[in-house]
Amino acid sequence: KIAAVADALVVMTQTSSDILAAEYDIAPQKITVIPHGTHLVHHTSKTVLKAKYGFEGRKVLSTFGLLSAGKSIETTLDALPAIVTQHPDALFLVLGKTHPTIVKQEGEQYREGLEKKVQELGLEHHVQFVNRFLSLHELLEYLQLTDVYLFTSKDPNQAVSGTFSYAMSCGCPIVSTPIPHAIEVLRHHAGITIGFGNAAELSTAVNRLLGDEELRRSFSLNAIHTMSATSWENSALAHARLFCQWSNKPIHLQYRLPQINLQHLREMSTDFGMIQFARINQPDKQSGYTLDDNARALIAFGQHYSLTAEESDVAYIRRYLAFIGHCLQEDGSLLNYVDIQQNFTEENGSQNLEDASGRAIWALGYIISISDELPSDVGATANALMDTLLKNAHTIYSTRAMAFVIKGIYYRNKKASIVEDHFLLRELANRMVQMYRHEKDANWHWFEQYMTYANSILPEALLCAWLATGKPVYKEIAKASFDFLLSRIFTPDNISVISNKGWLHKEHKNIPLARGGEQPIDVAYTIMALEKFSLVFKDNGYLQKMDLAFSWFLGNNHLNQIMYNPCTGGCYDGLEENYINLNQGAESSLSYLLARLTVERANTRKNLQQNELLFTEYNRKN
Repeated sequence: KIAAVADALVVMTQTSSDILAAEYDIAPQKITVIPHGTHLVHHTSKTVLKAKYGFEGRKVLSTFGLLSAGKSIETTLDALPAIVTQHPDALFLVLGKTHPTIVKQEGEQYREGLEKKVQELGLEHHVQFVNRFLSLHELLEYLQLTDVYLFTSKDPNQAVSGTFSYAMSCGCPIVSTPIPHAIEVLRHHAGITIGFGNAAELSTAVNRLLGDEELRRSFSLNAIHTMSATSWENSALAHARLFCQWSNKPIHLQYRLPQINLQHLREMSTDFGMIQFARINQPDKQSGYTLDDNARALIAFGQHYSLTAEESDVAYIRRYLAFIGHCLQEDGSLLNYVDIQQNFTEENGSQNLEDASGRAIWALGYIISISDELPSDVGATANALMDTLLKNAHTIYSTRAMAFVIKGIYYRNKKASIVEDHFLLRELANRMVQMYRHEKDANWHWFEQYMTYANSILPEALLCAWLATGKPVYKEIAKASFDFLLSRIFTPDNISVISNKGWLHKEHKNIPLARGGEQPIDVAYTIMALEKFSLVFKDNGYLQKMDLAFSWFLGNNHLNQIMYNPCTGGCYDGLEENYINLNQGAESSLSYLLARLTVERANTRKNLQQNELLFTEYNRKN
């Protein structure tokens, strides 16, 4: 009756939605599916966690939740002898206390019966009851060290399971009875379903998984990706959007800024430099290093140190600075790709290295600009490297590389004006002016025939050139090109940066942009440029767009899912059409940090200005 008269209903699975529509004649448009929430996880090595809890050398099976007969733990116990025969290192963990209602009604009868069965089957070495409430942190670690998670509920009508969802979000390969929830999510190759109470099927499925590490790894990654959209953060966003739809009055969502967190980036760094890629949040050391990422890291940690004076940042600044020195060649050029053994790779011979070199010059210039805050040798090293690199910078013609060099020179000359630097800056800026004039027409205010990646760096560089020289044409083109870019990537509600699925071409400028292929680096560079334009033009519209752009990381994007993982401090690698790339590589995570630090600076200035206004008003009145 309640369902029949409801104006709107929220359910946790598509199966539940289908039942309401078919059995209760509820109009599908009244039903919203918001999956059971899950926790974001800082994924840790199973080997490390097994050692922590004393399970070294064991293949761990587990199940958790408030214990009751409905969980059918005996199905697993009946299956264990066949499992142990093939895998004598198997250990089954039963995590959690007995359900309080069950304890009141019948005491610990069910648990005691299970313990007796373990003894009868001679499984004392293969079963362990963890008879207590686990903290959330403990629970997530137990699930992460699990090799196979077992869900043996015998209720065919159980629509959803929170324990099942938590296990999947921790990357557990699943063996489950076919409750509707399991059927729905395990179709993405994250686990195996078995018949209710069928111990033989359970042992076969478990033996298959324990004997195939690659299959377990595949199921684990599929489980993590399947459940990524169900994090509590995304669940909150889904409910908030639903409230906006239901409300008779307009509701404006406000996104709370996460704390600044460098944990993931520090974990991505070795004593030599920052690793390029990650598998989820674990550094992929075989991907090696790049000059690109270590230059970005030098800027990001320099900005963080300038904002916080956190002493531990200095060691990382030295590390990334030394990496640039490692990449410097005898002819004054830079190589970009370095393997885990610190050797240069063949990629350096087949890739354009100008952007990486330009980015290194930008990083060096920035460090020089804050060198008064750092140990004296850091500034001296950065200056010496930059002197060497600028000797060949006039040969750079890549548009973005020129922009990076202009920014580096601008920052270095905030410390002390260097005549040679100014000549080079003007030369490069004039090239950009000529490119703009060559491509510009009534409907295209850009430097090239297409917009690709890191677009905001181009107008920002010309604005830096104006700040350094006062030449009006730089400022005029900077604003015209930046406002044109903003008109292509902003709506009143969000930002959607140029997709790498095809970029935006001049002759196709009126074709809607492709969905997906959005990279954190493009959002971050836009935010950084917005800060500089707001300072120069005193235009609050740029600041408002900065906040709007940053909300992209927090879920204000076409998938309505977070791109930043506050549990790790990392940022996901890409927003695709229908999914998020959950790997948290160096480029994306550094891009997020640069954006977050930019917003922090802007908010600090805003608060100071508000305090000054209040103080002035107080003095006027008193």
